[in-house]
Amino acid sequence: MSIAIPTPPRTVPQRLRWALQDGWTVTRRDLAHWARQPAQVVVGLLFPIMVVLMFGYLFGGGMLIPGGGGNYREFLMPGMFAMTMLFGIEATYSAVATDVARGVTDRFRAMPMASSAVVLGRSGADMLNSVAGLLVMIGCGLAVGWRWHAGTGAALAALGLLLLLRFALLWVGIYLALLLRHPESVAVLQILVWPVLFLSNAVVSPETMPAWLGVLAEANPLSATTAAVRELFGNPGWGGDSWLARHALTLAIGWPVLLTGIFLPLSVRRYQRLDR
Repeated sequence: MSIAIPTPPRTVPQRLRWALQDGWTVTRRDLAHWARQPAQVVVGLLFPIMVVLMFGYLFGGGMLIPGGGGNYREFLMPGMFAMTMLFGIEATYSAVATDVARGVTDRFRAMPMASSAVVLGRSGADMLNSVAGLLVMIGCGLAVGWRWHAGTGAALAALGLLLLLRFALLWVGIYLALLLRHPESVAVLQILVWPVLFLSNAVVSPETMPAWLGVLAEANPLSATTAAVRELFGNPGWGGDSWLARHALTLAIGWPVLLTGIFLPLSVRRYQRLDR
């Protein structure tokens, strides 16, 4: 009995359709794993809520709200939304590195499927998970008193910027996982993620930092997204007169596009060369 192996498509539209179909198959595989192991997903959703409660109620009384008044949690939540997008990189890294370490990725590479399908499928699953996490965070924010004040269109644009940041960062996570290949190395990634969070405008004004450190904080992609989201939601922000602060919306689009343009092709190329 012979097994027919499908002929790889030749034209660009056929190859794109092939990659999307195979990518969706891998996405459904990842979603099925989450359905069988919901504890991992639940813990990932509860951690940001714990951080919101900690900052909002334990430290909130000691925080200086920009403008000298208002609800601190309205200032806090946009930074927490961006934080959730940043921390998702750890889940991406762990999932991809685990598949590589267990040989699952090698089995995928031996199958007659699009070479980009595995990384595309992983990105699709993680984006769906990020949408769910963002919805949970919005519910948490509404429960603690956060509101948006600039209309539904602006709010949807803010959510789009947050997901755009997550889309860019997940490619960073995929590339690093394919490069390092060991799930245990997620500790190294965590050491990098926390400074990115705190070296930003999410919880502290860059103006309170030494001048050179404040510039780095304002140039942080997380700061750009947080500032732009605060503006679109109509929530209080740190402001600032620097070029970086005045062009936060432009940077909130430019940084993710740049990161995606760098790490997406690197991820696909690294996947194709895993045995080298």
